[in-house]
Amino acid sequence: MPKATLPDGSTLELQPGAKAGELLEQPQLRDGKAVAVRVRPADNGQPQLLDLATPLPGDVSVLHVARLTADDQDGLYVLRHSCAHVMAEAICSLWPDTRLVYGPPVEDGFYYDIDLDHPLSPDDFEAIEAKMSEIIKADLPFTRYEMPRDQAMAKLGAEGNAYKLDNAERAKGDTLTFYVTGQPGDAVFEDLCRGPHLPSTGCVHAFKVMSVAGAYYRGDASQKMLQRVYGTAWPDRKQLKAHLLRLEEARKRDHRLLGKQLDLYTIHDEIGPGLIHWHPKGSLVRHIIEDFWRQEHFRRGYDLVYTPHIASERIYQRSGHLEKYADMMYAPMDIDGVNYYLKPMNCPGHYLMYNSSTRSYRDLPLRWCELGTVYRYEPSGTLHGMLRVRGFTQDDAHTFCTPEQLGHELDLILELMDFMMRSFGYTYQAYLATRPEKYLGTREQWDRATGELRAALERRGLDYRIDEGGGVFYAPKIDIKLIDSLGREWQGPTHQVDLQAAKRFDIRYIGPDNEPHEPVIIHRTVLGSMERFVGGLIEHFAGAFPMWLAPVQMVIATVSEKSEAYGRSVYQKIGEAGLRAKLDVGADKIGAKIRRASLQKPPYVVVIGEKESSERTVNVRTRGKGTQEAMGLEAFIERCRRQIASRTLEL
Repeated sequence: MPKATLPDGSTLELQPGAKAGELLEQPQLRDGKAVAVRVRPADNGQPQLLDLATPLPGDVSVLHVARLTADDQDGLYVLRHSCAHVMAEAICSLWPDTRLVYGPPVEDGFYYDIDLDHPLSPDDFEAIEAKMSEIIKADLPFTRYEMPRDQAMAKLGAEGNAYKLDNAERAKGDTLTFYVTGQPGDAVFEDLCRGPHLPSTGCVHAFKVMSVAGAYYRGDASQKMLQRVYGTAWPDRKQLKAHLLRLEEARKRDHRLLGKQLDLYTIHDEIGPGLIHWHPKGSLVRHIIEDFWRQEHFRRGYDLVYTPHIASERIYQRSGHLEKYADMMYAPMDIDGVNYYLKPMNCPGHYLMYNSSTRSYRDLPLRWCELGTVYRYEPSGTLHGMLRVRGFTQDDAHTFCTPEQLGHELDLILELMDFMMRSFGYTYQAYLATRPEKYLGTREQWDRATGELRAALERRGLDYRIDEGGGVFYAPKIDIKLIDSLGREWQGPTHQVDLQAAKRFDIRYIGPDNEPHEPVIIHRTVLGSMERFVGGLIEHFAGAFPMWLAPVQMVIATVSEKSEAYGRSVYQKIGEAGLRAKLDVGADKIGAKIRRASLQKPPYVVVIGEKESSERTVNVRTRGKGTQEAMGLEAFIERCRRQIASRTLEL
């Protein structure tokens, strides 16, 4: 009899061939919003998300019951996957010549790639949504069935959809799975699909078709251009409306628009896509962040290092990058008959520096950090402003320590990460990424390293989620997702306990027994990359940087020629105090000067008129408050200094 181990440790016996839906009928798990269950099969240890119609793969451990709520990612995945099928059915109904490719859920929604001669546009969205509403109102079941691989391939071959046939050939297993809307033999719509899906179309309550774009099949530019239709789905209309409002606000905060408006950065085709040119104001923001970063690392015992931008292929053969990541590395340069590559990461250089001397356990831990610029090829279709680029500066660090020191070092890293993120006004969600299906090393090593990461999270008191199988092939890791002012998650810090580098590079230290031992190596970033981090900050703050980060902290605007002399003296004293200001003594009316200054989003606009000149004061307008305040210049300077020193986020 198959068994299911529940989260509380109790065990259930199930009938042979039991489906996930039968498991969810158990009183301990029953919930009206339950649409799927995430389990770990006993045979291979890889978690699976199963809908109600899917048979359980023998003995399982229940990891999570997926519910149709806005904060349940598994539940949203099932909802959006199902809505993608509804949209595909609607498009096929309206344009019968449509050939479907595939339709996965993505962050905040889903898409479906289609091959259709009719070019879809937003003018078609209303008709698609109306047809989707009809399908949902019919409330037909999503029904699952399996076929032996040879029969399924024959069926797909007869149907003549080359995309589905190719998808089937790539699928693993002796059987292929199909989902139909309705019942097999009387299907309204059918698709090759692994699932999971909702019980019926009527479970979709709130959706919207969002956009359409071009996409090559499997990202291959040599293939035909397809149409990718995006949509979103939420458990109810209130949450859909809130999502659409967030998108509208996000459009206003788009770092590509604000970057141009605030003169922070540009990208030039003459140089190449994905390569950032930092303008003076953007460079100043970066400089402030980098100085802060260095200061906090020095306080915690890190040493700063630099490594070259190019390196011989020998190092990348040894590190494994040429074997596993050659497609993201730029073509080599022949130098003295040897191939050299632009470095895709900083790690190998740190390993070689470690091996330049014999190390003792008394030397450890060694904490080395680098703001190292690296280069990786990203397909042009994936590039996105500062967020996805081809050249970027990582805030890499490596800690070399003994196994006994690992816990303490992880504690220090999490403390630094927390301090830095709070300084920028981010909250965050931690994820513990565990052993993937393909990995190097032993299970014992992985379990020990994962246990150390878990213990560090728990000592810190951090709420964390398990990312089953999300580790890289050489290391489990802690991933930190930053939550910005709109509630969006951004990829942030990552901390990995490397299980392979010491072996591959023969990295050793001499222990108390006078014998060589492998150190533990922790890979770590706090910001990730300067480009992506600053791009995210632009959107997080909507371009209105806090006082300590603002490239221009105030604009000093004079009312007339009569106040110009005093305005210039205020500007001089502000500069002598180490504050960053711009002076506007032009002939425009003061209202125009204030509006022009406000577009640059400085924390303060300081107005100097005849009254201020005679009283030797300043009139201060604070960003976002709509208030004016008359005060002495020294008092204003002292206020600014306090705000900068405390890195306050509020004015």
